[in-house]
Formats: sequence, structure tokens, C-alpha cells
Amino acid sequence: MAAEKTDAVAAVVERYGRDVGMLIPMMQDLQAEFGYLPQEELKKLSRAVGVPLSRIYGIATFYASFRLVPKGEHTVTLCMGTVCYLKGANRISEALQKELGLVPGGTTADGKFTFCPVNCLGACALAPVMVVDNEYFGGLTPASAMELLQRIAAGEKVEGVAEKPKGGRAGREARRP
Repeated sequence: MAAEKTDAVAAVVERYGRDVGMLIPMMQDLQAEFGYLPQEELKKLSRAVGVPLSRIYGIATFYASFRLVPKGEHTVTLCMGTVCYLKGANRISEALQKELGLVPGGTTADGKFTFCPVNCLGACALAPVMVVDNEYFGGLTPASAMELLQRIAAGEKVEGVAEKPKGGRAGREARRP
């Protein structure tokens, strides 16, 4: 499989006819292939299309959809909006960072979790709320959040609320005439 991915840059560049104007789609294709944008592949892309590596990194860091590090097996999205923050999201964030060695946007050393704090999830009624692999979990404390992630890491199936809550700020705004 590694041999196949070695030719990924050449295949992508060929597909787009070396057109520098197609640099973003090329990068999207590489990310689809690897799950992120590996440094070595970006260097190959730079040489293949004759674009400075600094320009490619500028694009990769400008657009939030690009990742420069592998994504974890589980995505942990923690709401840091006003209501969640006031109800302890900051303490949950500190616990995740301390206990799991995570940084915002980072992945644990074992590749289990990627931590993505966000400004608002629109689920204020569940504050503080965290989404793990598209499952919403509310009313968390630092201890319950850590317990939840430990259960997930152990392979236990956990279920959050049935669907994204309709209350909170986003729900009210959606119902306005």
C-alpha cells in the first residue's frame, strides 16, 4: 500500500495537468488519499508544480479544512460558547489537555482522539456539551468527560442524546419568522 501512495502526488498532478490554478483541488485530493497533508507529500507537490513550499503551507494553514497532522480515531468537539464556558467547559478543556496531553486541534499520542474546541455547537440546553463522533453529550463535568473518553478508548459503545437538541441559541434563531 505504501508503494501506491508514493505515486499519489504524481497521479494528482497528472490529473490536473500541472495547472497551478488547481493547487487547492490537488491538495484536497492528497488529503483524501492520506487523511491529512503529510510534509513529504507537500514537498513533492511543491517540486512537481514549481510552487514554493511556503505558498502551499500558506494555503494549508489558511483553510480550516486542511490538516497537517493525522486525525485521531475519534473526534472530540467541545463547545466553548458563552453558556458552556460559564457552566465549566473551560475546566473540561483543561482536564482533556492535562490528562490526555491534548492541545486544541491536536491528536493524542496513541492516535485515539483529536480535540476540536469550537465557539458554539448550538446546543445550549445541554451545556456544557461535547460531541464525540457525532454523538452529543451534555451536562458534563471534567470527571464525567474523562470517564466518557476512557470508555470510548476502551472500545465501549456509548450513546449520547438521540439527535442534536433543538433548543439553545441556534434553535431559537431557526424558529424566528
